[in-house]
Amino acid sequence: MNLRARLDNILLRLSVSVAFALTPCAMQAQDFHMDNLFDFDHVLAYIVAGLLITIFVLLFNNRLYVYKEHDNNKQLKNQNERLALVMQTGKLQLWIYNTESRHYILLSEKGEFTQELNPIDFARSFDLSDFELLRTAIFDISENKRLSSTVKVRSNTSEESVKYYDIHLSIVSKNSKGQVISILGIQHDVTLEHEKKQHTNELLMRYHTVFNSSLIDMLYYDKDGVLTEINDTACKTYQIEDRKQLLARKPRLHDDPIYKNIALSEASSTHMTSLIDFSSKDEELYGALPVGFKGKAYYESMVNVVYNRQGELDGIYIAGRNITEMVESFHQQQAGAIQLKKATQHIQEYIDDFNYALQVSNVQLVNYYPDHFTMEISNTIGTSQIKFSQLRCIRIATPRYRRAVSSILNRMDRRTTQAIEQTIETEIRDKKGRQISLMFNMIPIMDEHGRVDHYFGTFRNMTDIVETERHLAIETKKAQEAELLKESFLTNMSYEIRTPLSSVLGFADLFETEHDEEDEAKFVEEIKKNTNTLLQLINDILFLSKMDADMLEFKYEDFDFAEYFDTYCQMGWSGVSPEVKTYIENPYDHLVINGDAEQLGKAIQKLCNNATYFTTQGSIRAKYEYRREELVIIIEDTGTGIDKDTLPKVFDRFVRNKDEQLCGTGLDMPIIESLIKKMGGSIEIQSEVGKGTTVWVFLPCQAKNVEKKREILA
Repeated sequence: MNLRARLDNILLRLSVSVAFALTPCAMQAQDFHMDNLFDFDHVLAYIVAGLLITIFVLLFNNRLYVYKEHDNNKQLKNQNERLALVMQTGKLQLWIYNTESRHYILLSEKGEFTQELNPIDFARSFDLSDFELLRTAIFDISENKRLSSTVKVRSNTSEESVKYYDIHLSIVSKNSKGQVISILGIQHDVTLEHEKKQHTNELLMRYHTVFNSSLIDMLYYDKDGVLTEINDTACKTYQIEDRKQLLARKPRLHDDPIYKNIALSEASSTHMTSLIDFSSKDEELYGALPVGFKGKAYYESMVNVVYNRQGELDGIYIAGRNITEMVESFHQQQAGAIQLKKATQHIQEYIDDFNYALQVSNVQLVNYYPDHFTMEISNTIGTSQIKFSQLRCIRIATPRYRRAVSSILNRMDRRTTQAIEQTIETEIRDKKGRQISLMFNMIPIMDEHGRVDHYFGTFRNMTDIVETERHLAIETKKAQEAELLKESFLTNMSYEIRTPLSSVLGFADLFETEHDEEDEAKFVEEIKKNTNTLLQLINDILFLSKMDADMLEFKYEDFDFAEYFDTYCQMGWSGVSPEVKTYIENPYDHLVINGDAEQLGKAIQKLCNNATYFTTQGSIRAKYEYRREELVIIIEDTGTGIDKDTLPKVFDRFVRNKDEQLCGTGLDMPIIESLIKKMGGSIEIQSEVGKGTTVWVFLPCQAKNVEKKREILA
């Protein structure tokens, strides 16, 4: 119930109460005569009653005014609070423009005056050009050209963050002449709405820009699967000349053979790559085959399904491109990659083989850079293991080669175009203690301008070769000496053969001359003697030649050396002088060893036979001993002995003593030494002129049965 209705109700009740109060008085007045109407007492009573009624009415009006004022204030407060809430919620600000003072009066949220600004101060809050538009609108309303107006303005653009306002202008009051006195300005902060709108515009602009200017095919189908938008790239791909005509035809998603299997009810965002055969013209797309889609084509697309907030299908965006060329290019790249891999593998194999060859041949790579005066050494391609400065290169060479090294480095610093080849002896020694010799072979490597960039080459450890050359020189010298010895041997052999042969021929010729028959027996004896000597000499020469050619075969087998030793010795000194006594010391009943019995026996026979040549009286003793897996044979004689000058050469061929006498045939001792060495043993000799000679033979062997004689054990 509003205030006016409540007041009407109160007045109605008051009128009824007064009417009931005056009714008894009226009824009493009817009992009196009209003559008593103006009686003083009656008049006084009427006056008093009227005053009471007047006082009552005044008091009632006062309370009614107070109540009305209180109710108005309460309503005003509620309205102010509502106004403040509306202004806070709507980001509103109120101000009034006074047309007479031309000042701007700012109002608070409760509608109270807070500040009065002149036009200059008020204009500082806005952009200058926008404020001019605001002033123009205010002047138009002041001149009654329009009743209201809305102006869009910005805050001062010099501020860090610019705000946007919508200001609604309307007339507040006019004077009696109809002139506008004040204008109300409702300033609404629309910065957020402006930014959202601007962001939306930017998004729309980006969307259209991306959609229309994208380098890939862009298509949009609505919720019913009808094409509603297609960009220029897709038009070119699908050979669409008129976009509007195409969209007017409302082609559907299933008309496209690429997407004909997509069900709209179950559509989901997916990435797909399709292989389609367009060789058949029945598979037409929008009336024409796509560009490049001839035969089998690869098409890649991204299907993006859009749903609204209610989860309902809103549309389908498709971004696609023809990747046939890319796939074919990829296949070609794969084929090329395979070929490249094979080529790389072949090159790597070549490098590995080259590196292996470097390692096996003990060859290393070397690079010299004149710009840095540095030499780099490595044992594989593409690596650098050691770097040498020029000073270190010079110091690493031996003193007699340092001048050569310095000269080579100077030539490379001057960038000579000639190849470098030099063998250098270094101060470095190998495991054998030899000074290492290195042979360098380097060639210049040119840059793109034909200038020497660096020198590349190899160096090889020539120590073994140099050492071999040194040994070869020594062996060559020895070979030359051996050749001289060979010539001397052939000369001596020819002489030694000729001597007994001449004797045989000489005595044979005596039979044809006059002679005594008694001398014939002597002639025959000399012929036999020289014939035997000649035969023995030839046999020794053939046997020695066989050993020199490594044609002599040794047959190793188990035999009892104790049983054979006596026989070997007896056969050796069968021609001993009667004045010489022989002794054999055999301390074993059985001594079974593994060896060549024939060749060992031949060596013992020759040792014993050789002792008989120089022993004409005295004794010859032969003995042996087995100890520590070694057989030791000793032959002693008391003959003439060997002088100290001849003793070192006793194992040479056809050696004569100081009396020009041969030791047997002149080949006995060389044959003995060769046999013993061939069987892995060694021989030593000790002799003194006039006292005799002792020979030791040391032969390693493994005895399988050893039985000493009982008397020796006792």
